[in-house]
Amino acid sequence: MAERHLPKVDVASSNLVSRSIRLPSHLCSGSVLKPRTSSGGYAACVTDDAPEVDPWRYTVRWPIRQYELDVLGHVNNAVYLNWAEQVAIEQVEALGFGREWSLAHGGAWVVREHHVTYHRPVGYGDVVLVTTLPQEVRGVRGSRRTEIHSEADGQLTTEMLTHWVWIRLSDGRPARIPPDLLALFER
Repeated sequence: MAERHLPKVDVASSNLVSRSIRLPSHLCSGSVLKPRTSSGGYAACVTDDAPEVDPWRYTVRWPIRQYELDVLGHVNNAVYLNWAEQVAIEQVEALGFGREWSLAHGGAWVVREHHVTYHRPVGYGDVVLVTTLPQEVRGVRGSRRTEIHSEADGQLTTEMLTHWVWIRLSDGRPARIPPDLLALFER
């Protein structure tokens, strides 16, 4: 499966989804509390409403926790794989194609392989922006790029390519991806 070559994530324009609050700027009004940014400006409105979800890009903010560190004091390699899977799950849930939908369609996604490139470590106290970028969805397979950027300076810390396979729950064998999910990723 050929990788779609997309530009690197522009974290300033990505549809950032906060893990603690959602910040969709299109829902702003004068009566809504606005959080201050580190530069003293205002980021966006705080709301419980879910922002519109882009099927081709989804970002979450992730503060590094103590238990995610290795003996050297930076994030353990296995944790990056957890983040790649978690951001993918959060995106499909937000799009309406999550666990409930998958079970109703008798299938599930499983990871076939990960390719990871580590550019620089991150450690306790750092905050990262984890972005999933679906590359291709067809047949029985899907692939996603995951980019991890430091929130402090926007630098790329890690990038991954993950290959997924849609399987039937009844026997664990690869199966064709349901048409309504395929339609979401048609351009």
